[in-house]
Amino acid sequence: MSTRLRRQGGVTLVELIMFIVIVSVALAGIVGLMSHLTAQSADPLRRKQALLIAEGLLEEVRLAGFTWCDPTSANADSATSTAACTLPEAFGNEGAAGTVFLRPFDNINDYVDAPNVARAAFDIGGVLSDAAGQGIAASGYSATLTLVPEDLNGIVARPPTSSGPADVEVLRIRVTVDYGADAPVVLDTYRTRYAPGAQ
Repeated sequence: MSTRLRRQGGVTLVELIMFIVIVSVALAGIVGLMSHLTAQSADPLRRKQALLIAEGLLEEVRLAGFTWCDPTSANADSATSTAACTLPEAFGNEGAAGTVFLRPFDNINDYVDAPNVARAAFDIGGVLSDAAGQGIAASGYSATLTLVPEDLNGIVARPPTSSGPADVEVLRIRVTVDYGADAPVVLDTYRTRYAPGAQ
């Protein structure tokens, strides 16, 4: 009786090890790609949050008054320059030394100490805060404000008759929010003085 050896089906140990190595390399590549994509997908979320913060802060400043005189000045409604005010507006907070003013300020130029200089005007005790003085519940963000006297469509930013540093007709308001990315979010808008006592 002759017996034939039948060839067994299946894979050898070498083939199994090669399969495991190839699948492991492929999975490592896929996991690495997924990790990279996940890390990058968080960046747009942080950028959108930075944009929302910048829009809110820009709107706060844009809605502040832009008057020649401090609103508490006796002739705030009739003055046509800072020289005519009993209490003129100037860059920085007006008032007695040591007086602490809280946001929102009554005038645009109260937010910064000087034109063309970026200032962390929205920090309270080193914490980025909203207009009510409450800390913004988002860590890792910082914001600065710059007010730049700048000509706009034929309107001269600083007329020749200007008598003080706050005698400007046009301000470019720039809010910059840094959130740790390569490029911060920067928003600009303009504010003009459209009437002598206009708020």
